[in-house]
Amino acid sequence: MNPQDVSLATRDQFALALARIALQAGPVVMEEYARAAEARTKSDGSPVTAADERAEAIIRARLERLAPDIPIIAEEAVAAGGSIPVANRFFLVDPLDGTKEFINRNGEFTINIALIADGAPIAGAVYAPAIERLWFAGGKAHVCKVEVGLPLPERSVWREIRTRAAPMGLIALASRSHSDAQTESFLATLPIEGRRAAGSSLKFCVLAEGEADVYPRFGPTMEWDTAAGDAVLRAAGGVVLQADGQALAYGKLAQGLRNGSFVAWGDPQYAQATSHR
Repeated sequence: MNPQDVSLATRDQFALALARIALQAGPVVMEEYARAAEARTKSDGSPVTAADERAEAIIRARLERLAPDIPIIAEEAVAAGGSIPVANRFFLVDPLDGTKEFINRNGEFTINIALIADGAPIAGAVYAPAIERLWFAGGKAHVCKVEVGLPLPERSVWREIRTRAAPMGLIALASRSHSDAQTESFLATLPIEGRRAAGSSLKFCVLAEGEADVYPRFGPTMEWDTAAGDAVLRAAGGVVLQADGQALAYGKLAQGLRNGSFVAWGDPQYAQATSHR
């Protein structure tokens, strides 16, 4: 199935459902945040907390009710040795993206849910409960303020978001917890006017709102780290490109769902021109 064959109305319906589910996971994440939940180390060396596990249990249960025929790939289930049921359509779940930000208590962590169709994210929701911001996207991308424990507000308070055309001087986004020489080398080739640091999938959302222009990532990520934010950015008019210039793909079983290097751009035309320089 070509992702373009999924109607915009269907994408929007899924986006609303994923947004509501992400909001339902917010209270348990903030309960653990309030009690300064301790982290354990998983076999891959990454941290995990009770917030990750409790949120994932809620999200999985809600997704199974929403669409029992669509497989779910969730970070903690995979880390525990669960199977990876990739199909033409599947959900990708990161119940707490930015666990290091959660542990460091800077508020820059998110709950991420995405629907993938034929390798592309066609709907997604990103909820940052500590700052009470929700981004969700299907055919269009929106943002709104939602206090923890409250339902999705009326459409009148949603704001549709779009990326911006690249200005003469670009604003670059960098990870708050990850940096490397390759990223610095890449940014040195661009007319960077300013830089912002942000944690977790918030970087995709900042691009989607037109507040920055480029986010390169040359360090390791997993598909569930990027899918929901990628869905928001694409619906807002942006693009996430792999090293080969193609859109970031999902369902990469041969790579164990690991992403290679990528660059997220707010302005696809600028990205295309840059790749041909």
